[in-house]
Amino acid sequence: MKIGCFALVQPFTSMEQQFQALAAMGVHYADITDSHDGATLGTEYGFSASVSLDSHPAKIRAMAEAAGITLTSFCAHANLLDPPAPDVYSTNEIIKAIRLAALLGIRHVITTEGDPKTAFGHALTPAERLFAIREKLHAPIQWAEELGVELLIEPHGIVTDSADQMEELLARLGHERTVGICLDTGNSWLGGGEPLDYIRRFGSRIQHVHWKDMAADWIPRRGSVFGCGMATIALGDGVVGIPAIVDALVGIGFGGFTTIEIAGEQNVLESMRRLTEWSARAHEDASR
Repeated sequence: MKIGCFALVQPFTSMEQQFQALAAMGVHYADITDSHDGATLGTEYGFSASVSLDSHPAKIRAMAEAAGITLTSFCAHANLLDPPAPDVYSTNEIIKAIRLAALLGIRHVITTEGDPKTAFGHALTPAERLFAIREKLHAPIQWAEELGVELLIEPHGIVTDSADQMEELLARLGHERTVGICLDTGNSWLGGGEPLDYIRRFGSRIQHVHWKDMAADWIPRRGSVFGCGMATIALGDGVVGIPAIVDALVGIGFGGFTTIEIAGEQNVLESMRRLTEWSARAHEDASR
């Protein structure tokens, strides 16, 4: 497997500086982590690591190439449970992310339903949640299929953090060659699921992995919190059971891109070292 990192490793710096910082840490793969419509003051003045969905692709390509970074995914995490509104990141933004990813040669755009912010969203029944997600992803899936991009659904909400609900959602979305999964080890565990269950159930539909481990003090909140942006500990220092997950991924033949979503340079470096070690050991065991 190929190990990359979240492109948010230094606070209050630009995306270009994020890429340079990753390269200095020996990281060769990264995602586009944050994005927005139009322009923002923060990106204009260099203290926000966000990419405009309206950017010319050459601008982003040049930043990555200057740092020796290969871009492996475009994060388009959305709010798919609340009603559409001009200030809600949803269908239009996912479509823009798919189009920009295609122009950049990025194969994976990753999205999820997120947490609702309105009474309307919180009041949805389980069946209505599935319908809301399907409706908002209908057009993005068509764009992804047209442009040869894979739209990956990540566990990061009340629907996708349940393997049962994820299975039903995937069945209803269809387009199996276009729609896959980005397994987030921390999110799926935190939402009450088991990452190993996702691997057993979905196998080759897992096309990307986000690595997070969770500390023991999260256990009382498990099943009531659906997703978190970044972990604060190195892989292997928590309770998720990362070595077994690596073994299981190697067992199904996964060899694709992965992204570390962990705060702190030393935590990232130690996580990279351990992942490399666990992966090598798993391959050795599999070849015996």
